[in-house]
Amino acid sequence: MVRKPHDVQAMAETMHPALEPYTFTRGGLTTTNRVVLAAMTNKQSHPDGRVSDDEIRWLEARSKGGFGIVTTAATHVLEDGQGWEGEFGTWSDHHVEGLTRLATSIRCHGAIGLAQLFHGGMRAPESITGNQPKSASMNPLGRGQGNARAMDQKEIHEVIEAFGSAAKRCEEAGFHGVELHGAHGYLIAQFLGAGTNRRTDDWGGNQKKRTRFLESIVREVRRCTSANFIVGVRLSPELDSCGMNLEDALETLQLCCSMELDFIHVSCWDIEKTGLYHGQQQHYTSVFRELMPATLPLMTTGGIWTKDDASKGVDQGAEFIGVARAGIAHPDWPIFLQDGAEEPALPPFSEQWLEEAALNQTFIQYMRRWDGFVSN
Repeated sequence: MVRKPHDVQAMAETMHPALEPYTFTRGGLTTTNRVVLAAMTNKQSHPDGRVSDDEIRWLEARSKGGFGIVTTAATHVLEDGQGWEGEFGTWSDHHVEGLTRLATSIRCHGAIGLAQLFHGGMRAPESITGNQPKSASMNPLGRGQGNARAMDQKEIHEVIEAFGSAAKRCEEAGFHGVELHGAHGYLIAQFLGAGTNRRTDDWGGNQKKRTRFLESIVREVRRCTSANFIVGVRLSPELDSCGMNLEDALETLQLCCSMELDFIHVSCWDIEKTGLYHGQQQHYTSVFRELMPATLPLMTTGGIWTKDDASKGVDQGAEFIGVARAGIAHPDWPIFLQDGAEEPALPPFSEQWLEEAALNQTFIQYMRRWDGFVSN
């Protein structure tokens, strides 16, 4: 069964490093602990991009449950950037009222609230947006769906400005910061990857030029928000779908380290995954940490369920431990990091369990796509 929320201060006094507070250099913002609810698709919001009460309820439950940082699902910064049904938006001022209720529900229980900003690019289906998908270059959409078209210079600048405007709305709504989604094959990643970015202008070419789009977004977000607003970026260590290998990702990482960022998030999919670095197989998290300055914190996610899994992330060098599916099933997942805590229950979970964990039926049915997560 899902337990009642636990006292955050009591958790912070335990020994696990992920339960210690962390103070960001920018603005002196301090988290109650270093446990992060990672951004997760849940399809619970309204067709016009407004946040639903169900989406607010599900995220608020994780703040109540003791997560130090709660990250929203990816939210599109332009109407034509929507990647799936039920996704909430940050592209219009008519979203601000809902965003404010969401940010307030996260903050009032002590968590730091981050909105994850993105544009789907070639992964924003025409069936949803009514527009032909666009990307860094003309790219095939697969399954007989035609091609995404290459963005022109004006469109590139419009997207960059949209990220800044969306971040400003999030700050006005009360979020502490944003995470820019540069992983998993969405538009920023499409610019970063050599396979999906074959441009010959200043937005393509070598890895430094392919990172210019992300760099311009960071600069615009900083221009549109206050000096104390937290800005981070999520990156994939390798991404076959965009033609980005570990060497490319590490060059982008080093370029990110010179940007005005407050954290880097490496999305490993599995905390045990490794890549070839300096002739040896090394954990992605460890490699990222080695190349980052000590003052810039690293967040890692990837199949973390237990206290031992979280310890592996810390041992690999991460300051923040992110969970996804474990946080879906367990709104109070940080309690499992306490000394003497029981092990968290593993899938499959009944619909009743997930309903008590503040998922609506749309979210529960969506989770059935993860084989064995929801019991029959």
